Formats: sequence, structure tokens, C-alpha cells
Amino acid sequence: MGNSATAETNPYRVAIAQFDRAISFMPNLKTGLIEFLKRPCRVITLDFPILTDDGSVQLFTGYRVLHSRVRGPGKGGVRYHPDVTEDEVRALASWMTWKCAVVDVPFGGAKGGVVCDPKKLSQDDLRRITRRYISDLGDNIGPHTDVPAPDVNTSAQTMAWIYDTYDRLHPGRNNLPVVTGKPVGIGGSLGRDAATARGCVFVTKHMIRRGILTARSSLRDARVVIQGFGNCGAHAARLFVEEGARVVAVSDSKGGVFSDDGLDIDAVLRQKASTGSVAGTDGTDPISNADLLELACDVLVPAALENQITSANAERIRARLVVEGANGPTTPEADEVLERRGIPVVPDILANAGGVTVSYFEWVQNVENEQWDLSKVNAKLERKLTQATDQVVDQRRTLAEQLPALQAQIEAAQHKRGHRDVPTLSAPSLRTAAWVLAIGRVAHVALERGIWP
Repeated sequence: MGNSATAETNPYRVAIAQFDRAISFMPNLKTGLIEFLKRPCRVITLDFPILTDDGSVQLFTGYRVLHSRVRGPGKGGVRYHPDVTEDEVRALASWMTWKCAVVDVPFGGAKGGVVCDPKKLSQDDLRRITRRYISDLGDNIGPHTDVPAPDVNTSAQTMAWIYDTYDRLHPGRNNLPVVTGKPVGIGGSLGRDAATARGCVFVTKHMIRRGILTARSSLRDARVVIQGFGNCGAHAARLFVEEGARVVAVSDSKGGVFSDDGLDIDAVLRQKASTGSVAGTDGTDPISNADLLELACDVLVPAALENQITSANAERIRARLVVEGANGPTTPEADEVLERRGIPVVPDILANAGGVTVSYFEWVQNVENEQWDLSKVNAKLERKLTQATDQVVDQRRTLAEQLPALQAQIEAAQHKRGHRDVPTLSAPSLRTAAWVLAIGRVAHVALERGIWP
């Protein structure tokens, strides 16, 4: 991969580019406030040793970034992956701020990660890593400060270790709200395991109702392709089929499977459980991750890692609608190509916000010492994400209607400063609309609270 490709796929550069694109539609925000909203308020780097099961001492690097607490405690997952970087965690923390704001959940953004390969570590090794990471973070996390959650390669079990570690260090309190995504038996919420995927399906259904996917009134018989078969992808495959869609291809890090008639998702799930991969499922054809992304389909759900749709493959994407189940799967350069080709992209900060929404529900249940039933959780989730989808679609229409006035306002301001080169605003995308909505909400609260002291 060349330097230009590396620059294109740097996650923090992607997050800043998305922010700057939205800010171009918000000429009334002051420069100082913009910089405050853009930058993280705290970046923590930890280096710690672990005595692993093989008898060796290994050194691990961990990160925790708190991007914003303007609207409430920081909120964001912890991922374990060999490719975790500070820039990635900064970007993910930023996206969490805007994700919480776009669905109007009273949290700010945060994210954490440990550079490790869980496939090469035992369960006991992962437990030790988790406990040492949380112990070293100390009071930089807390129920009203910064609340972790599951992410790539972490699970409800990991969250149980986080809770237990924090609880031992802070005895005599209700510490359940310190982390979400816990097992139900220790304060986890019903519905949290499938929440990201369920939210993704709710948003997709409502986007179709709002006319974003032309010539379709529902998901029935829609061709769906899902890249990634972890928590989001696997649950999404099952839920899309329940809505009457045909999931024709899915993949994981080891390969993919395709069936033009639609996959037997139960068979794919059994194959994944028994072999660790979807590859080789009976009655399917093999397909690579790269080829899967370029299949003709109604809905493409990239639900793996960042930077899957780039300038290198965007011209070959044949989906009619892209729904971002993962964080940051589409680069800004690819966004421009897809916009030009008329392929709408439902942005990650809306499409995969089901997870943080139900995490908020779990946090509320923990604070109030309640346990909601599954039907209540799912009903509240659908209502929350349907409302957010309406607001994003309406925001895009409003921005489009205001485009000439916004352009004139920007030109006048630039000429007043003596600048001759004035950027020309293009038609707003769903992503831009979601970011404008989210930034506006955070900026409004920041100004209401005032700049301290």
C-alpha cells in the first residue's frame, strides 16, 4: 500500500475530514469552539507487563481516549486487536461523541484499546490483561466519568472482568453502571448482545420507508450482503432474514460464502461455531472479502473493520444502499465516489448506534436498580432509532434547501477576511446531515454550559 493509500485510510484523518465537511455547512460556529469540539479532552497511554500462561512476561500497550464530556459521561468500547493505534482510538472516541449526539443519548464519546492478538492468548491471559488495564486506568473511568463497553474481540465476559476489577477497587458503592454490555446476571441489559445489529436493521427499514432506497417499500426479497460475521454481522444476518430479506453473502476474516438463492443463516452460524469461520458452509460458493463488497445487491452492510470501501474499490461497488454496521468502513474519498454514483450511505454514527443506545438503557437500569424486559428494550430502541433516522433525513432536506443561502453566507465571510478562494458546497449526504445534527447538539450544550471559568 502506498503512502497516499495509508493517508486515505488513517482513521483519525478520516474522522477529522468528516468533521470538517460538516462544519462547512455551519458557518456560524466560532473557530475556537470548533477546535474544542474537534479535539479529544484526554488521551491516556499505558504500558504494562503480564505474566502469561506460557511463563513469559509480555509487555502490552493500552489506550483510553475521552473525546467529550459536554453532554454526559464518556461512553465507548474497548477493543483488543494487534492493529490498535492511538490514531484509531482517537477516531473511534470522536465517532462515539457524534453517535451519542445523533441518537440524542446523554453521553459523550470515549474509546479504549489494547494492542494484542486474542487468538494467541489464553482466556486467563485476557483476564489478566483486562484487570491490569482497568486497574491502571484507575479513576479515569467511572459510572459518571467514562463508561466502557464491548467492542472488537471483547465480550460480556470481558465486561464482567472490568466490573469486578473496578468494584474491588471501589467497595461499598453501586458500581454496576461503570461498564455496559455485562452478562445479564450482573446487571447487563436484555437485548444488548443483538442491539447493534437490531438497530442497524431498524434504521435500514426506516430509510426504505423514507424513500432512500428507490423502488423498494420494504426489506422483503431484498438482496443483502454482509461483510463481517462478528457480533453485529451475525445478528444482522439473522434479523434481515426475519424481515424477509435474502442474505446472499457473508464473510469473516478467513473468507466468505455466497448463495444466489440466499444463505441458510442457521447453517452458517453452525459452521462458524464449529470451525471458527463461515468458510466452507455446505451448499455455498466461496467468495473473498474483496469480491463480496462488489456484489450486486440492494443493501451492503460493511460490519467488519475500518477502511473497507476506499478510492481503490468505490467505483466497483454495486450495492444500491450502503449501511455502515462497522465504524469508519468508508473513507471520505470513497464517499465522494459513491455520492457521485448515486449510492446513498447510511453513516456509522446512525447505522450502528443501536449498541450505545441499549448501553444507555443498561446504564439507566443500573442506576435505578431496575431490569427491563426484552420487549420494552426493543420497543424503546426502535422508537429512538426511528426518530433519529427521521431527523437525519429531514436535516439533509433542510441543508439542501438552505444550500444557496449557506453558500452566499460563506462567500461573504470569506471575502470579508480577504480570501478569494471560496469553497463550493456540494449537495449534503446522509453522513453530512448526521454530523451537522450531532455537532449542533454538542455545540448548543457547550455554549449553554459556558466556557469555564
